[in-house]
Amino acid sequence: MSDNPNNPSSSKPELGSSLDRALLAARVADDNRGQNMVILDLREVTPSFDFFVIVSGTSRRQLHAISEEIDHAYEEGLGDKRRSVEGYDESRWILLDYGDIVIHMFEPEMREYYALEELWGMGKQIPFESRHKGEA
Repeated sequence: MSDNPNNPSSSKPELGSSLDRALLAARVADDNRGQNMVILDLREVTPSFDFFVIVSGTSRRQLHAISEEIDHAYEEGLGDKRRSVEGYDESRWILLDYGDIVIHMFEPEMREYYALEELWGMGKQIPFESRHKGEA
């Protein structure tokens, strides 16, 4: 197995690669039927973190599942523990803070209201295509 983060056949991203870790969060969200994944590269915008991963979910239950699966993938696959979580009980917007990666999971109307893609629009959007595109 190759641990090279530039090798797409690598199954385990390197802990030090924030881009690979952001992509992992988006893939996990996608595998749990998250919608409209956006990865924003904010390394040139702020020293506070490297990437935002933004995803929509259709229900409180789905947002919880996505959150738990991302936590599991980071802890088990990378040995990386979440620093904090916000909004889990309310579940209209869940924020997972991994230091250099911040993951935002929204119900659609909350995502539209907060408009993080616009607020942080000076960041570069990283291409991500759902594996479930077009599925019902």
